Amino acid sequence: MNLVTRIGSRQSQLALIQTHWVRDELQKHYPEQAFPIVTMTTQGDKILDVALAKIGDKGLFTKELEQALLRHEVDLAVHSLKDLPTRMPEGLVLGAITQREEPRDALVLHPRWQGTLLAELPPGAVIGTSSLRRLAQLRHRFPHLTFKDIRGNLNTRLQKLDRGDYDGLILAVAGLHRLGWADRISEVLDPDISLYAVGQGALGVQCRAGDERVLALLQVVHHRETALRCWAERAFLRQLEGGCQVPIGVHSQLVGDELTLSGVVLSLDGQQRVFGTQTAKVTTEAEAQALGESLAQTLRAQGAEAILQAIFATVGRS
Repeated sequence: MNLVTRIGSRQSQLALIQTHWVRDELQKHYPEQAFPIVTMTTQGDKILDVALAKIGDKGLFTKELEQALLRHEVDLAVHSLKDLPTRMPEGLVLGAITQREEPRDALVLHPRWQGTLLAELPPGAVIGTSSLRRLAQLRHRFPHLTFKDIRGNLNTRLQKLDRGDYDGLILAVAGLHRLGWADRISEVLDPDISLYAVGQGALGVQCRAGDERVLALLQVVHHRETALRCWAERAFLRQLEGGCQVPIGVHSQLVGDELTLSGVVLSLDGQQRVFGTQTAKVTTEAEAQALGESLAQTLRAQGAEAILQAIFATVGRS
């Protein structure tokens, strides 16, 4: 009898593209097994008229998939790693982190601005983003621009852009590449403009703790170099108790066994900014996490603690 391993996924086009990639890799390595995909809608998919930061981010795009795992309705779940909270429900683990796509943010412009850089847009140009991380960094760097919240899948967002509701959007390069819209990218934002979200560009595959069969299967999609970077990034975020309600960005680079992690914490209005960088020799998950925690503690001491406390006093802890 063929073994069946059920894969949980959100129903969005991008989520399914990501899940199909994981399924196809598993099928290629284990042709004798079946990998049916079970789709579901998450809270974050249903609430499209409220800014993400106002909803809270405890499993906004993951909770329903996690519950299905715990109920044994699926055997693994594929997430955009940036959506996966750094603290997981008891009984679940991160079984694999896939090779990272380009993690940086991109500027996508209305056709009338084609060929223009973000720094060249005129005062009052309207930029759409649903991310406090992007918003605070761009407010810090480009206070003359106007920023407006935008929700919905990438198709919907691009439609709103093209009909003239916005002059430009800030989106993840990885998502645009996976959906085949790389030609819409006007500019890839360097870290000095926008540090990216923790885990952005990578997929996280979640499964039940102790499920040795599934954990063994997932090793064929696990990418060690990406995992070392993302373990450090996630430890940094976890130590800061951050999420989508706190503007926190990262940039990481692994050269040999030297991992360099940069991080930034900003106030909601972008006026206050604390940035730091640390490098360490990293070969294990524990060493990567130690680097992330060390950088977080350094930034706290340099002023991030006051910024975080002010944000938590305003919006509460997610």
